[in-house]
Amino acid sequence: MYSLSMGTMDASAARPLRPLLLLLLFTALLLGMPDALAHAVADGDKGFIQESSGVMVLPFIYMGAKHMITGYDHLLFLFGVIFFLYRLKDVGLYVTLFAVGHTVTLLLGVLAEISISSYVIDAIIGFSVVYKALDNLGAFQRWFGHQPNTKAATLIFGLLHGFGLATKIQEYEISADGLIANLVAFNVGVEIGQLLALSAILIVMGYWRRTASFWRHAYTANVAMMSAGFLLMGYQLTGLIVSQ
Repeated sequence: MYSLSMGTMDASAARPLRPLLLLLLFTALLLGMPDALAHAVADGDKGFIQESSGVMVLPFIYMGAKHMITGYDHLLFLFGVIFFLYRLKDVGLYVTLFAVGHTVTLLLGVLAEISISSYVIDAIIGFSVVYKALDNLGAFQRWFGHQPNTKAATLIFGLLHGFGLATKIQEYEISADGLIANLVAFNVGVEIGQLLALSAILIVMGYWRRTASFWRHAYTANVAMMSAGFLLMGYQLTGLIVSQ
C-alpha cells in the first residue's frame, strides 16, 4: 500500500492549499448537505419505499445504484482507498472488503432492527475519510512509527458505512412483505453503483497518474479530502447537538 510522506514530497507539493480551492470545496459541500445528508434518500424514493409491498427487484436495484453514485461520503472514502492503488487486483481486493462490510451491516441492521443515530454514524463515516487521507499522507507512520492494517481498516469502515444506510432504511418503515429480496436487490444496486463510480474515478486517476502533476498535487488532494472529512464530521455532530 503506497503512502505519501513529508520526507519524500516535492517541496512545492507541501504548500498550503490555495484559498480558492478550499472555498470551492467547502461551498460545494455546504450547498449539498442541507438538502440531503450523507445517507439520505430522495423524497420520491422515500415515498416509494414506504408504499411498496412485495418483491420489487428492479426498482430497488435502481435506488441502490442511485444512492451509491450520489453518496459523496462513500465516494470520498473510496477515492482515498484507491488513491495509491495501481494494480487492478489490489483495487478489487479493497473494494471487495468494503462491499462485504457494507453488505453485512446493511442486512443485519435492517433485519435485526439495530438502530443507531444517523448523525453519529455519518460523523464516523466523515472520520473514515479523514483517516484514509491521513493514511495516504503517511501520518501514522510518522506519528506512531507503525502502519495500521489498511485491509482491516477498509473492512471496518465498510461495516460502519452499511450501518449508516441501514439506519436510514429503518426510518422509512419498509414493508416486511418481500423485505429480504428487496434488501438484497438494493445492495446489488449499491455494488453496481460502486463499480460505475469507481470505473469513472479509475479512468480519471489513470490519466492523472501519467502526468507530472500527480506527485506535485497528491499532497494537496489528500489534504483537501481530509478537510472535507472534517467538514462532514462537524456538520453531523452539529446536527446531533441541535437535535437533542
